[in-house]
Amino acid sequence: MTGAPATAAGGSGATPVHRGGKLGAAAVNQAGLWNIANILTMVRLLLVPGFVMLLLHDGGYDPVWRSFAWAAFAVAMITDVFDGHLARTYNLVTDFGKIADPIADKAIMGAALICLSSLGDLPWWITGVILFRELGITLMRFWVIRHSVIPASRGGKAKTLAQGIAVGMYVLALTGPLATLRFWVMMAAVVLTVVTGLDYVRQAVVLRRLGLAAERAAALEAVTVVAGMEDAAGGRRSGECAGGTAEGVVETVGEPAGEPPFGNPVGERVAGSRGAAEAER
Repeated sequence: MTGAPATAAGGSGATPVHRGGKLGAAAVNQAGLWNIANILTMVRLLLVPGFVMLLLHDGGYDPVWRSFAWAAFAVAMITDVFDGHLARTYNLVTDFGKIADPIADKAIMGAALICLSSLGDLPWWITGVILFRELGITLMRFWVIRHSVIPASRGGKAKTLAQGIAVGMYVLALTGPLATLRFWVMMAAVVLTVVTGLDYVRQAVVLRRLGLAAERAAALEAVTVVAGMEDAAGGRRSGECAGGTAEGVVETVGEPAGEPPFGNPVGERVAGSRGAAEAER
């Protein structure tokens, strides 16, 4: 896996990438739908109904079938780790992956929690707390996505790991000390779920406030720029009007005071009369 797209004609050779040019950058940033990261996400989505059927087979209490269900759940959790890593490492991020990956994560975890609670293995309040947190954080991400993106924290990753281990232990038909251990692992997962959820809420509120403040500052700056441009345009128009008036005054002052602008018609008539009288004589 090199991350370089295949040629459009044959699809067998690698397209040379010139990282310094625009075409090279476009080739690097372009990822098709059928890449390894998206395929792993699709596999995880397809595992959800298979996992449910395996877990609930024969009433949900057959240790063998529950072992098969655990294997499907483990594969889903492992693909969740690798698909995101591959997408970021080899620049295989696509719009499909952005939407399908979180759906697949919540689908497999939600299906496991609901099935375990319906079988009586897991208290419903634990399922409710975890699902409420996951759905709430997803909605909150959409609430602030116009301003910024809430990054995944170490606490969130630890929460995901704890949930995966705890749910996996509940999927298996464990007894004795292991059954007691899985309860405390689940309690740790619930605590991490609540704590990280509250931290995400805090981050969302801060990001939204900063985003709104930045928008107000940008709007104020735009208004200031427009007002400055209007003032500058008004100043230029005033200068042009003042310049035109001054030129008119200079031209008027420059003409002789005793001579009309179009000659002296009275003098011309007198001179003409004298010339006619002399001609008659």
